Amino acid sequence: MRRAAVAVAATAMAVTLAACGSAKESGGGTKSSGSAKKGDDLKIGLLLPENQTARYEKFDKPLIEAKVKELTNGKGQIVYANAKQDATTQNQQADTMITNKVDALIVDSVDSKAIAGSIKKAKQAGIPVVAFDRLAEGPIDSYVSFDNEEVGHVQGKALLEALGDKAKSGDIVMMNGAVTDPNAKLFKKGAHAELDGKVNIGKEYDTKEWKPENANANMEGALSALGKDKVIGVYSANDGMAGGIITALKAAGLSKLPPVTGQDAELAGVQRILSGEQYMSVYKSYPQEDAIAAEMAVKLAKGQDLGSLAPKKLDSPTTKGVPSNIVPVVSLTKANINDTVIKDKIYTVAELCTPTYKAACDAAGVK
Repeated sequence: MRRAAVAVAATAMAVTLAACGSAKESGGGTKSSGSAKKGDDLKIGLLLPENQTARYEKFDKPLIEAKVKELTNGKGQIVYANAKQDATTQNQQADTMITNKVDALIVDSVDSKAIAGSIKKAKQAGIPVVAFDRLAEGPIDSYVSFDNEEVGHVQGKALLEALGDKAKSGDIVMMNGAVTDPNAKLFKKGAHAELDGKVNIGKEYDTKEWKPENANANMEGALSALGKDKVIGVYSANDGMAGGIITALKAAGLSKLPPVTGQDAELAGVQRILSGEQYMSVYKSYPQEDAIAAEMAVKLAKGQDLGSLAPKKLDSPTTKGVPSNIVPVVSLTKANINDTVIKDKIYTVAELCTPTYKAACDAAGVK
């Protein structure tokens, strides 16, 4: 698997986020709760939520592994498990890692509430926990993610830009993410802040498990209820669902596809942007987020201060003042592919510009 090679900033751009909920437990500190100082011979548990979205296996796992190796002079190792979108499985995986005495845990939760019990067990065992990408509940020690509400703002603004003066000439469909993912709620909130009052929202769905096939079925239902010629745009919370939505739109026989948003800059999503089937995606620098998560875990495992690595304090529904780092996001369209996924070596030109997309790449100046 090819590793993306980018220059990683140690801290992210400062952004303003509202606290999300009241505290019920004491907040995580900036040091590991373990008393013994540890060297480089570390075992870091990595729990990722699913393998349908390309980022987890293609970017997050190898990049976090590489960064842990770099930070521990080649001695540290990642103990990895993927829950395949099953919260019960993820709890079992976490409990196994706690029993096997990993030195720290990096957790991207399937269900932010369901994982809280395992995080509490880790705390009791003196194992620090980094909440990765999603703000898990329970006594976590640190958190790194993107500005998730801003993601929704970026998507909503882009859809309005695509619609222009036709924004109220028909209906849009909103395809939000899974209700078990706290980020989905923030994406939705940001998107509604941009879209409410400026478009007619004909149908809106919370898509079970973020699955493209569920988005496809929802879109088929929306087209049947609203009429295919009445749908002028689709807010899709990520690229995987956008693929399912676009399949439904094409199957309905639309001569011209309405603008569809996305997120994650997946290879297929970027190629759809090049071909004109998808309007935009949200590019998030996984290498930057992954490097921060790895460094947080290593520092916490060694009982070191996070310092400037966690410049913010955020509240989860259960834990107040979590040391956090929030990474900025970028709206990705046909116009800035060179300056995002190509520049950061997420994809090569050869990967993007296969024979099917060669003409579209040439027209967009992708090189």
